[in-house]
Amino acid sequence: MSNRTIPVIITAAVTSVVTLFAAARLQQSGSGLFGGKEKKAIPVNYAGFNRMASVSASAPVDFEPAAEASVQAVVHIKTTTNRQVHTVKDDFWGGQYYAIQPEQRGAGSGVVVSDNGYIVTNNHVVAGTDVVTVTFNDRFTTKAKVVGTDPSTDIAVLKVEEKELPFMEFGNSDDVRLGQWVLAVGYPFTLDATVTAGIVSAKARSIGINSTRAANAVESFIQTDAAVNPGNSGGALVNMKGQLIGINSAIASPTGAYAGYSYSIPANLVRKVVNDIIATGSVQRGYLGIQFFDRRNLTPEKMTELGIDRNEGVYVAGIQPGSGAEEGGLKKGDFITRINDLPVRTEPELLEKVATYKPGDHISVTYLRSGETYKTTVQLKKLSTGATQLLGANFRELSDSEKKELGVSSGLLVTEINDGPLAEQTQMKKNFVLRTINSKQVKTVNELQQIVEQARRLEMAGIYPGSRSYYYYGVDLQ
Repeated sequence: MSNRTIPVIITAAVTSVVTLFAAARLQQSGSGLFGGKEKKAIPVNYAGFNRMASVSASAPVDFEPAAEASVQAVVHIKTTTNRQVHTVKDDFWGGQYYAIQPEQRGAGSGVVVSDNGYIVTNNHVVAGTDVVTVTFNDRFTTKAKVVGTDPSTDIAVLKVEEKELPFMEFGNSDDVRLGQWVLAVGYPFTLDATVTAGIVSAKARSIGINSTRAANAVESFIQTDAAVNPGNSGGALVNMKGQLIGINSAIASPTGAYAGYSYSIPANLVRKVVNDIIATGSVQRGYLGIQFFDRRNLTPEKMTELGIDRNEGVYVAGIQPGSGAEEGGLKKGDFITRINDLPVRTEPELLEKVATYKPGDHISVTYLRSGETYKTTVQLKKLSTGATQLLGANFRELSDSEKKELGVSSGLLVTEINDGPLAEQTQMKKNFVLRTINSKQVKTVNELQQIVEQARRLEMAGIYPGSRSYYYYGVDLQ
C-alpha cells in the first residue's frame, strides 16, 4: 500500500462516521430534509397490551375461607308428598272413579339464616309437599316445618327446632357488581355439599319462570356462570366475604342440567320476604301503582315511538286510579330513573326495589318528564284485588255446626257464583265446600285471598253437602 493511499482511507472512514452520526441525530430530532418538523408516524403496538385501561393487579382469589364457612350453613332438603286416593264424580258420563296420586319425592337445598333454626329455600322445592326433612353438613337430620311461602318471588321459609346453629349472614345485593367472583353452594344431584365458582354475568334478569306460579311475579335475578344443577335450588350464592348475596333458583338449559347460566334471587329481596313470613306468616308487599311495558315484547318501531330506546329508566305506560303513583304526581309518559336514590334502568330492577318495601312505606321516586328531572314521594299501597273479584264468586267460612255436620275440620262455602273464571271454566255450583287449593288446606277467606293473589293456576278440591265424593276444578287466572 502506498503512502498516498493511507490518507484517503482515513478521510473516507472519518467522513462515514460523521455522516452516520449526523443521520442519527436528524432521525432523533425528527427534522426533515429541509430542516422542518416531519409528522410523526402512528406508533404500532400489540392491541391493548401496554396501553389498556388501568387495572390494579391483585393477588389470586382465595375461595377457601368463603367455601369453608358457607357449607356449614347450607343444608340438604328432602321432601315427600304422600300417596293420595280420591273419589271423583264424572258429571259427563255419570258414575265415579278413583284418582290415585302416587307418593312423590323431591330434593333441594336451603340456607340457615338464624342460629335458632330458620331456613330459607325455594317455594318450588317444598310447595304441596307433606313431609320436609333437613340434613346438615355434619349429616344430622331432622324434620322441618314450612312457616310460609311466597310464589311471587319463589321463596319459602322453614323452621327446625334446633339452637346455636351455624348460619349465614346476609350481604347487600345492591353492591353486587358485574364480573365479581361468587360461589354457588348446594346439594346437586343429591350429592354432598358442593361448591362451584363463577362470576356475575348480569343483573336484574327476568326469565318469566315465576309467572308460571304467581300472577304478580317478581323477577330480578342475579345471573352467574357458576355451575348450578338440579338439587341446587334453594342453595346459597356467596360473595368472597362468605356473605349470602342470593338464593339459587333457576338455570337456563335445553337439557335440564347446567348449560352456562344460573339465576339467583337477590339477597335484599330474600331478606324482606323472610322477615315478613317470620313476623306474620305472609308477605306484606307494597305496590307503586303504575303500568309498564315489557321491552322484550315491543318492536323496535314502538320503542322508538315511545323514546324507550334512548332512555335508561322505566317508561310509565299508565297510572292506576287511587294509587300512590297517582297521588305522588306521576303521569303516563314519565321515565322512572331512581328509587330512593338507587338507579333503576329496567322493569325488573324497578320491581325488585319496590318489592323490598311494604304497604304504607314512603319511597322517593326520581323521574324524567319532557327531558327534565323531577323527584316526588310516593306512599306504597296494598294491591286491591280480592278473591271475589278475581274468581267471580263469594265465599264464607264454615260455622262450627256446619263443620260437624259435614265431618270436616275446615273449609269455605261458596255462597254465590257470578261472572268470572269459575263460571267460565268450571261447572262449580253454589254451596260447594272448598277444602284445598293447590294441595294447601284453606281455613279462612284471608288465606284464600293470599293464595289467589299469588297464583296463576288454581287446582281446587272440595265436596258438596250430602255427597261423599271429592270434586276437582282447575282455573287459569290471566
